[in-house]
Amino acid sequence: QKNTSIFYLIKLINYISVVKENLLNTSIDYLKGVGPNRAEILKKEFNIFTYKDLLNFFPFRYIDRTKFYNINEIQKSNADVQIIGKFTEIYYFKNIKSNRLIGTFNDGNSTIDIVWFKGAKWIEKSIKLNTDYVLYGKPNWYLNNFSIAHPELDLVSEFNKKQVKGLLPIYSSNERVLSRGITNKFFREVIYNILNNSLGCFKENLSKEINEKYSLISKYQAFKNIHFPTNQQLLSKAEFRLKYEEFFYLQLEFLMSNISKKSKFKGFNFSKVGNSFNEFYNSHLSFSLTNAQKKVIKEIRKDFSSNAQMNRLLQGDVGSGKTIVALLSSLIAIDNDFQVCFLAPTEILAQQHYNSLNDSLKKINIHVSILTGSSSKKDRIKLFSDLINGKINILVGTHAVLEDNVRFKNLGFVIIDEQHKFGVAQRSKLWKKNINPPHVLVMTATPIPRTLAMTVYGDLDISIIDELPPGRKTVKTVHRSDKNRLEIFKFLKDEIKKGRQVYIVYPLIEESKKMDYKDLMDGYESISREFPNNKYQLSILHGRMKSEDKAIEMKRFKEGKTDIMVSTTVIEVGVNIPNASVMVIESSEKFGLSQLHQLRGRVGRGSENSYCVLMTSNKLSSDARKRIKTMTSTNDGFKVAEVDMEIRGPGNLLGTQQSGLLNLKIANIITDKEILESARNDVKVIVSNDQKLIKVENKLIKEEYNNKTKNTLLWKHIS
Repeated sequence: QKNTSIFYLIKLINYISVVKENLLNTSIDYLKGVGPNRAEILKKEFNIFTYKDLLNFFPFRYIDRTKFYNINEIQKSNADVQIIGKFTEIYYFKNIKSNRLIGTFNDGNSTIDIVWFKGAKWIEKSIKLNTDYVLYGKPNWYLNNFSIAHPELDLVSEFNKKQVKGLLPIYSSNERVLSRGITNKFFREVIYNILNNSLGCFKENLSKEINEKYSLISKYQAFKNIHFPTNQQLLSKAEFRLKYEEFFYLQLEFLMSNISKKSKFKGFNFSKVGNSFNEFYNSHLSFSLTNAQKKVIKEIRKDFSSNAQMNRLLQGDVGSGKTIVALLSSLIAIDNDFQVCFLAPTEILAQQHYNSLNDSLKKINIHVSILTGSSSKKDRIKLFSDLINGKINILVGTHAVLEDNVRFKNLGFVIIDEQHKFGVAQRSKLWKKNINPPHVLVMTATPIPRTLAMTVYGDLDISIIDELPPGRKTVKTVHRSDKNRLEIFKFLKDEIKKGRQVYIVYPLIEESKKMDYKDLMDGYESISREFPNNKYQLSILHGRMKSEDKAIEMKRFKEGKTDIMVSTTVIEVGVNIPNASVMVIESSEKFGLSQLHQLRGRVGRGSENSYCVLMTSNKLSSDARKRIKTMTSTNDGFKVAEVDMEIRGPGNLLGTQQSGLLNLKIANIITDKEILESARNDVKVIVSNDQKLIKVENKLIKEEYNNKTKNTLLWKHIS
């Protein structure tokens, strides 16, 4: 009988443990105070389905509820006030314009009117006269009197019980949510009830070593103090614990994914550096590589010979020399009897890459071809034949390369320029053009802040070229408005007299009723008047032109036959005219920082002094002023990118909607970059010592990792 009792006791303890573990996964439909209507709106508006989701719905700010005001102390400058007092009367005020409920609130010395425009019947029934309340709200000054509309109300007895005297959490809301009575008070009450009944439900998921290293508070204490902090110190501890944990598991997913890919996908082994590479490097490379370029080539060579498929992101500022790194890497692939595909987002850029590679490699008998949307049927037939027969070593192209009828003899290396302009599905088509997936190098001249790169490209290996080739001069950037236009025109004429060329870029092609800034056609006409064709030659370039017309205009400008290129942002990326020394950007306040920096990168590519002129209207928003100030104060693309991320947010920085990984619940990659760095470093140490997380000290981490990845697919930019 004794043994039977022990058996049932153990069974009961195990049952209670399971119930507690599952409590946080309970649907909010069963939570007191929610109900089906509120549950529906919480699911729809905030993706809150379970108790756990509610706990992870974090406050976005806090209000100090330690201070109480007397009514006669209220000033017009007060944002919010908290008062203890009683309702001495409550009545309706009706007139033609409105019907409202008014309560007279007395703190013992003075009175103030409390007003409700909505929910009056429910309020009237719920308020108890001559009973102590804590009232919280924003004072309004009207007709020489203060009033407070729709305040938060707590009975003093309830207020003390719920311990909301300290820092009060404020939660996100909207009109739809508020219309269902889902207020800050609602969130505080339901979350308070969950925390009150869930002690013992929070399983620790970080190792003892990490907990001790950062003196972390328990998971339960972290949730309790993130929602109901008794002081600032405990709030800081709670924030650190939850932010660190969020970053930790995100980085763990990335690094484990990287390890998995390398073990899963066998890579082609480029074991030798042969004649093509050596001949070009020793006899035809007309300049010395920077140390940064050499370092990146070594990293790529190591990947090539690792027997695992390479997935590497190469980022470097405009003009840092990414293309020569791609070329030298291509020669290693060719020396190992593989073909190379060079993918570019626009025909202009693809044509420029083709010309550059062809000029560089023709002396060593490397066959380079190009395929774009405008390639003729006749050219395509020959190209497809040469490609499948292995006569083509490097194929440069646009999206046309991704078509199913483009087949290689032995594709081993893919280079994707400005990779964020290609979708994941598009890029994955290149994988199917050989038995094993080719090595992949993706390049971007849009500098990415380190914290964003770790968050978005965390499962890729990252290389950075962080120095410019010697001799490259800094582009001087200035800000001017319409009143300086004649002065700018004179400056342009002086530069043209010296034999230099000029870009003038406009944001629009046609006039728009919604936008009041200059468009390309209007600008071209006004520039033509100032720079008549009997003295100056002008080119025009925009996205709606036919490919052959674009090519003609670019060729004329490149050969120095035109003095001024009037263009839209089609010349944003990659266009390389060393003789162009001035970039004028009209209505520059309408461009993002990344675009401005890319456009500026079109000049300063030769040995002469170069300039970027940012033309704006006189009225600028605060964000526009910040962008212009950033451009005029630094040429460092990584600093520009940091400011861009602060202004636009990380989700928009790359111009992509694929930002699911940036939907962090509490951590912020801009303000919490030190925590992100710490978490990533800790993860790297753990994974390097225990790739499969089988050591005893990593047991909790392994369990949490399995839970997090069981039903989720980590989105990836590459592969």
